[in-house]
Amino acid sequence: MIEPFSFSTTKSLVFRPGAAADLGTIAAGTLGTRCLLVTDPGLRKLGLCDLGIASLEAAGVAVTVFDAVEADPSLTTLVAATEAGREAGVTGVVGFGGGSSLDVAKLAALLLGSGEDLDEAWGVANAKGPRLPLVLVPTTAGTGSEVTPVSIITVGEEEKRGVSSPVILPDIAVLDAELTTGLPAAITAATGVDAMVHAIEAYASRSANNNPMSKFLAREALRLLGANIETAVSNSADVAARGAMLLGSMLAGQAFANSPVAAVHALAYPIGGTFHVPHGLSNALVLPHVLRFNAPDAAPLYAEIAHDAFPQLERSNNADRLCTVFIDALADLSARLGMQTRLRDVGIPETALEKMAADAMLQQRLLVNNPRDVSEADALNIYRQAW
Repeated sequence: MIEPFSFSTTKSLVFRPGAAADLGTIAAGTLGTRCLLVTDPGLRKLGLCDLGIASLEAAGVAVTVFDAVEADPSLTTLVAATEAGREAGVTGVVGFGGGSSLDVAKLAALLLGSGEDLDEAWGVANAKGPRLPLVLVPTTAGTGSEVTPVSIITVGEEEKRGVSSPVILPDIAVLDAELTTGLPAAITAATGVDAMVHAIEAYASRSANNNPMSKFLAREALRLLGANIETAVSNSADVAARGAMLLGSMLAGQAFANSPVAAVHALAYPIGGTFHVPHGLSNALVLPHVLRFNAPDAAPLYAEIAHDAFPQLERSNNADRLCTVFIDALADLSARLGMQTRLRDVGIPETALEKMAADAMLQQRLLVNNPRDVSEADALNIYRQAW
């Protein structure tokens, strides 16, 4: 018997190389006459937004650009973006960039549209809305933020807080593989593994809303990501591989948006929040160690998806054996992609591990989804193995 579930995703999606240059045609009717475009200084300097801005303006949309989003965006940045939109009297919001820009755009649209108190919106299903019309254009294949009802903001020096609500799902997602062809190998690798983590954690999530649609999407995401990530990293200009990664990232996003992620993300947050390690790399650093910890309870689930990600793996009817080779393959993939594989490699001292374990325990909204219960002592042991 199939258990009851709910499934929410972005209303409309455009997948086409060059689509960002037609942003006015695609989105002007949704955004209204004045929009806030949220991006980061690097993309602005590279000119990746220029054709989209020109297209919007040609369609009669006045564009106010906020280009100060940083990695792991701060509450200060979110407030500044919201204020820029308020001063311009915008009628819609465009997020253009990686997950950080998309996260800021989501909450700026919420705050501009509703004026609600952000302190009351943190957490799951607390944001009420309404929000302004929202269009998201990802430039990395990793977060899947264009189809997730989640936004993560760094509050204070280190703490990450999230808003999770269908209210912040966008009206339109525009997937343009040409925007990702210039990504450096290191970012391509980290964001690609991040997307794989989303699919793996969604598939094995203990969430009561884990469902057949999320499982199907997670498996298809792993097939696309596993088959294309090494090509995308080694050949940045391969539009076909880039498109497959972008689509795989989106499918993984749809999966974990409805069957939420768990301990890999919970343990990754202190790495990013305290030491400013990029989110995808933070996930990759703890991924094999969390999965090995989970294996006593999740081996059959990991065995089911092993050949989706790595078709070349040995065939075995022994779930424990297949689970082990799957986890080893993930660890080997990170190394082959040139990623750092130990916490010490990114400058984290061993003396920091105890505080990181305590901080990870703050992420109970994620830990409750893990296939195996995680105590603070367990988290510390996982960090020690990763160090």
